[in-house]
Amino acid sequence: MSTTGSPAAAFLQAPARAAAAEAVADAYLATYGETPEGVWSAPGRVNLVGEHVDYTGGLCLPLALPHRTFVALSPRHDDVVRVRSAQEAGADWEGSLADVGPGSPAGWAAYVAGVPWAMGSAHGFDAVVDGHVPLGAGLSSSAALECAVAIALADLAELPTDDAGRAELAGACVQAENVVAGANTGGMDQAASLRCREGGAILLDTRDDAVVHLPLDLAGAGLALLVVDTRAVHSHSGGEYGARRADVERAARVLGVPDLRALDPADLDEALQRLAGESGGEVLQRRVRHAVTEIERVARTADLLRAGRVREVAPLLDASHESLRHDYEVSCRELDLAVDTARAAGALAARMTGGGFGGSAVALVERAAVGEVAAAVGAAFARERLRAPRFLAAQPSAGAGRDA
Repeated sequence: MSTTGSPAAAFLQAPARAAAAEAVADAYLATYGETPEGVWSAPGRVNLVGEHVDYTGGLCLPLALPHRTFVALSPRHDDVVRVRSAQEAGADWEGSLADVGPGSPAGWAAYVAGVPWAMGSAHGFDAVVDGHVPLGAGLSSSAALECAVAIALADLAELPTDDAGRAELAGACVQAENVVAGANTGGMDQAASLRCREGGAILLDTRDDAVVHLPLDLAGAGLALLVVDTRAVHSHSGGEYGARRADVERAARVLGVPDLRALDPADLDEALQRLAGESGGEVLQRRVRHAVTEIERVARTADLLRAGRVREVAPLLDASHESLRHDYEVSCRELDLAVDTARAAGALAARMTGGGFGGSAVALVERAAVGEVAAAVGAAFARERLRAPRFLAAQPSAGAGRDA
């Protein structure tokens, strides 16, 4: 696909895995004076559809990105963890696993040290991490970091790394993020980073972590999935994300269901009427309407992908964004501008992706029109005097693994 012709359309290319693995191994050697035991990596993810339902028993449809986080690592014989990040100059962290727990350590090191803590490991390690997943873009840079560490530790400990083993590792990474890092997220990001396969997406059932691998042959359909990093500030640790989760959990209690997945779409109107008399009932109604309709959109999208009818998912993606914008209220000025401009420029569909409040949008675009749509979005941001967005192509890629 051509991305030339517009200085505004800055595309972020993922480095070749072999070159990136060699670079982080060299950084390890420069830091610790010896070669690492190995190099592992895990990808970021983008969610095709199924947003803010992973913590209410829903279905999600993520795919792994070619953009990955790499970790060069060697085990230690004590419980000390030493880690350096290529992205956080001067922010090296060293500590004991005995001191890791809720809220400790703070900052980016929580996503590293929290993983062995959640896995129940008593052995420390030395590591250098090098991330190529855009930070703050809503593309799961934190999950990529956790999962790269997790697959490294599992490999060194000779733990199972088949799909069942990866599901357990994903659970440990979620625990690390929820408890140590203090980000009350669901499990979609970690499942995608560990369990996706090249050339497809996964249908994740968040009730039991079951995964169904679905084909996603964008190129065969003459399409591309354009990711727009709006560069608006994005963070899962803020209060808005937790507030949305609290809303749906409260609504489920009021309705007497274990989660909102338990609501049949045919019973949605009745459920909304029951919420009307509650304190803050109007807000709860909107949150429930989003969750129930979004889960249904995921199921319909999955059916279309199974049938190879990729183009027909477009209306479902558009409806997802409108629901996230109006009912779940997690979009923002930059995301709406990216979505509306991409649609006006010829995208078949566009929606925000990830937790929202900033981060990224995705657009389903004719393969030949990627550069044109990206240029239009870049120009719109320039007119609004916003930071220039960045773009990347979401090619369905492989999950976490060993590189060297």
